[in-house]
Amino acid sequence: MSRAALLVLADGRFPAGGHAHSGGAEAACKAGRIHDAATLEDFCRGRLHTAGLTAAALAAAAALGLDPAVLDAAAEARTPSPALRTAARRLGRQLLRAARATWPAAELEALAAEFPRGAHQPVVLGVTARAAGLGPLDAAHVAAYESVGGPATATVRLLGLDPFEASGVLARLAPELDAVAARAERAALRARAQGTDALPAASSPLLDISAEVHAGWPVRLFAS
Repeated sequence: MSRAALLVLADGRFPAGGHAHSGGAEAACKAGRIHDAATLEDFCRGRLHTAGLTAAALAAAAALGLDPAVLDAAAEARTPSPALRTAARRLGRQLLRAARATWPAAELEALAAEFPRGAHQPVVLGVTARAAGLGPLDAAHVAAYESVGGPATATVRLLGLDPFEASGVLARLAPELDAVAARAERAALRARAQGTDALPAASSPLLDISAEVHAGWPVRLFAS
């Protein structure tokens, strides 16, 4: 396992397209559910333990070498919002483009051929981690961090929130990030033996509803 590869993959400057997405924060800000550091922390905590856990487990399973097509179907079933499905595949396509240029590997080429319009981003993330020599826990950590890092960064732009406060939110969530990543890895190990039904399917209905509302806005700062 390469610490440097893990840092490259988790770096917000890695050209995977995540900067264009708020992880639901834009809709939450407009609705007043996020208006300061405390409410941002509440939002991120909820997202981490629902969408974040689900994504982390899918990424860990892909890093273990489970069939990406089967995992993509599992991701689709766990994403009821059409807007979020579209966003996940766009992000997957962009991540795969960056990954193929950074860590050329036959499994990345095979994934691109099988999903020309993009696989779900967590699945691509796990295959990318595997190509970079990383393990399932590494992939889970990256996915878990992305689930809260995106909203925190977006809120700085949306509300003018002090970036030091946003970083403080992420730091306070660090122990929970570790716990979610570990739980996701355990689920992925079970899925290797029992199938994808062993993967989490944590529900976040408000994120799904907000995503559909957000997709209908004529003007918005973020794609999702």
